[in-house]
Amino acid sequence: MKKLFLPLALALAVSSQYAFSQTKALFNGKDLKGWHIDVPEMDKNPNAVNPFLVRNGLLVSLGTPGGHLITDAQHENFRFTFQYRFVGKPGNCGALVFVSKPRDLYEMFPKSIEIQLMNQNAGDFWCIQEDITVPDMEKRRGPKEKWGVNGDKLRRIPNLTDGTEKPLGEWNSMVIECVKNSIKVWLNGVLVNYGYDATASKGQIALQSEGSEVEFKDVNLTPIKALSK
Repeated sequence: MKKLFLPLALALAVSSQYAFSQTKALFNGKDLKGWHIDVPEMDKNPNAVNPFLVRNGLLVSLGTPGGHLITDAQHENFRFTFQYRFVGKPGNCGALVFVSKPRDLYEMFPKSIEIQLMNQNAGDFWCIQEDITVPDMEKRRGPKEKWGVNGDKLRRIPNLTDGTEKPLGEWNSMVIECVKNSIKVWLNGVLVNYGYDATASKGQIALQSEGSEVEFKDVNLTPIKALSK
C-alpha cells in the first residue's frame, strides 16, 4: 500500500502545484492595468468622478456613479477568486461573468450573469440578458411564466444559505468557478449557489459600482477543467 500511496500523493502535489503556478493576478495592487471602465455618467459629464481607483494597494469601487470595471480579456473555464469588504454602511455591489455586450440592460448593465455581493444576499444569481438554470428552479425563482432576463421579469435566483457573510469591516472570500456553461459559487468556504445550462460559456469579467463603497484584494484567476466538488 505504501508503494502505491506515495506516487499518488506525489501526483496530487504536482497537480496542485501546477494549478497554483497557472494562477494569474487580475489586479496588481498598483493600477488598473488589464481592465477598462464603463461608466455612462462619465460620457456626458466631464466632471464625473471615476468610481474605480487604487487605494493603499486595494482595488476600490466607490459606488457612485454607477458603472462597471471590465477585464480587457475574455475568459472561459476558470476559477475567479477575490476578497471584498464594504467600507462604511454595507449595501450593493456585484461580480459579473460571461460579460459581453456593454450597457445592454437599462443602458447600464452589460449582458452577463451577475453573482451578487449585496449585503445579506451575497451569492444570488442575477440574469442580465443571459439565463441560467438551478435545482429547485420554481421554488427559488418564482412562477415560471414570470422568468426572464430583462425588464420586470424574475431575474434573481436567491442563494442557498443565510448568515454566510462576515460582519461589517471583515473580509469576505468569494470563489466563482465557471466551466463551460455551469457556475459554482462559494462564500467564505460555503457553497452558496450552483447553476448550469447557462446561455453563455465565456466572456469578460466585471466588478460593479452600484451604490456602496467596496474594497477588493487578492483578485486572481486560475484556469480549470472541471468544477470543484
